[in-house]
Amino acid sequence: MGQLNLNIKERMEHYQVTGLSVSLIHNGEISMVENYGLQAADTLKKVDNESIFAACSISKFATAMLVMKLVEQGILELDEDVNKKLISWKVPSNNFTEKKCVTLRNLLSHQSGIIDPEESFMELDINDRVPTMVELLAGKTRYCKHPIEVEYEPESDFQYSDAGFCIVQLLIEDVTGKRFEEVMEALILQPLQMTNSTFALRNQDTLGEDVSYGHNYNENLLESSYPIYPYPAASGLWTTSKDLSQIVLELINALKNKSKLGISVGKANELIRSQGCKEWTGLGVFLDGSDKELEISSLGWGAGFQSMLVAFPWKGTGIVIMTNTDLGVHQMKGIIGELYHSFN
Repeated sequence: MGQLNLNIKERMEHYQVTGLSVSLIHNGEISMVENYGLQAADTLKKVDNESIFAACSISKFATAMLVMKLVEQGILELDEDVNKKLISWKVPSNNFTEKKCVTLRNLLSHQSGIIDPEESFMELDINDRVPTMVELLAGKTRYCKHPIEVEYEPESDFQYSDAGFCIVQLLIEDVTGKRFEEVMEALILQPLQMTNSTFALRNQDTLGEDVSYGHNYNENLLESSYPIYPYPAASGLWTTSKDLSQIVLELINALKNKSKLGISVGKANELIRSQGCKEWTGLGVFLDGSDKELEISSLGWGAGFQSMLVAFPWKGTGIVIMTNTDLGVHQMKGIIGELYHSFN
């Protein structure tokens, strides 16, 4: 598992992928980082170890790790009603919350009863200001046009939800009194030395020279060059494949009682065990297999970018694949899937 058996350059040409970065984890260490193509089409700027990509929904894995850190500190509790600590907005009570409340556990496992409204949580229009979490959850912006409320009994079903992670973000901000990006920087990114990662990319003024531009499936630049999602906990991470591997390594090390973040073996196990009504759902990650063959995964897909993170935490192996091209098909049906199968 320490190498890839694939002609990556040829497959990139086949799929019309502009830029790609891949990192392999073997024996609990990064064994390889390889980069291909360009940060932006029609330029000479090559992808390298410092090239930053939009991780999109892989952000949820990082958010789950942050929650576990805050749980270890006694600031949050996985199974407490989130309304007990939410200050600036509350989950509305209704018939569905009479028997079961909304908790961090069911929010992180997409089983909270929250369903995203249609046509919601798209990328930010560069002409708009960044909406607040309260505005979003109250349904007062075009990024979430309807107020968020519980629409089925918590833990009775699975509904993938960005809104759920917006609630997680607001809870973290309410209990710490700090912006989510600041808490993430202090408790996750800095301790793991993820120096080429940020949740704070908000406008073109913060665009650095190492940030890749997004492309569609025929290698054309997006009109806005790169997408910004104003929901950091759900989809706001910009990072490199090498940096993203550090979160995987932190989970692997935590399971061995060697966490850099102070996450206990017990809390690390909570992340990767089946939750609620779906055996394939962990906390911020998805699961396949069992025992020492357990595989965890997290996928990111947004305007101009696709990525995937897969790890076998008990084996100490994993792969992180990031591209600056939206192929218009599921990751497993494109070059990311081919890389995964080559690794696996």
